[in-house]
Amino acid sequence: MKSQFRGKHFITLQEWTKEEIDTLLDVSYDMKKKFAMGIPTPYLQYKTMFLMFFEQSTRTRNSMEAGFAQLGGHANYLDTSTMQISHGEVAKDTAIILSSYGDAIACRNCFWEIGNKYLREMAEYSRVPIINMQCDLYHPLQAIADLMTMQEKKKNLKRLKVSIIWAYAKSHKKPISVPLSQVLLFPRYGMDVCLAHPEGYPLPDWVIDQAKENARKHGGSVTVINSEAEAYKDADIVIPKNWGSWVTNQSDVVVDDLLEANRSWICTEEKMAMAKDDVIYLHALPADRGNEVVDSVIDGPHSVVFDAAENRLHTSKAVMVMTMNGR
Repeated sequence: MKSQFRGKHFITLQEWTKEEIDTLLDVSYDMKKKFAMGIPTPYLQYKTMFLMFFEQSTRTRNSMEAGFAQLGGHANYLDTSTMQISHGEVAKDTAIILSSYGDAIACRNCFWEIGNKYLREMAEYSRVPIINMQCDLYHPLQAIADLMTMQEKKKNLKRLKVSIIWAYAKSHKKPISVPLSQVLLFPRYGMDVCLAHPEGYPLPDWVIDQAKENARKHGGSVTVINSEAEAYKDADIVIPKNWGSWVTNQSDVVVDDLLEANRSWICTEEKMAMAKDDVIYLHALPADRGNEVVDSVIDGPHSVVFDAAENRLHTSKAVMVMTMNGR
């Protein structure tokens, strides 16, 4: 099947074939090599993109802004609280107008049961590609950077045990979009995915069903457990990260009895010692230090979190080039 990248939306990697994702990774590696060598990449010269943020951002905003500048274009940062969205303008109208002004629209909207629907409505009416900078369900930019980092560190990923583990945090009630995107993507590369969380923090049933189907097609596996120890045991890759109880409890209260009952779910050196000797530790960042993870782990020899954060630049550039200028 011939791929058509130009104008393709990037809302979830589930809508990209395995071959398309492989091409995206190839372009990401090429971007990284040229960045390291100081070779200019003016592939999107004079193009304009709009970055719409309903929430705060560090890595996503700066990887997109810096990356687009390095590609020769200009990214307009839009705080949606200063747009007419705050007065009720709908996604359809915003998409029609902005897509008439530039070459892509990127949006972050993580509000539960709103974010993905908002992006889908924009995609319906936009003339240009919509790039998901994180919604309530998906964070494809993070997932592809994680995959790239895992390939760099582990080479062949087939049948590696990657454990996506819920961790205690109280900074804010975090979206489920990072673990959801990971559990869908990693089985497509033949990995044995272990999703571990306490009772009360499930991902939607349809996600697990899709993940298991992805595993069946590509030779991996997906296991869902409530045991933190079992997740760490003999793991090749561990990703301990908090997510909120959105599936079972839509309240936006951050700290509640369920959260406090599971404060022992913190990544420590003792738990890391249960994994393989060459285990790597990943986190999307920002980490809630002292709650999700102890400093000696995130700053320790197994941690590759800053490598993954850097890769956000290169994978974002690849997404932009392929959807705005690809064939």
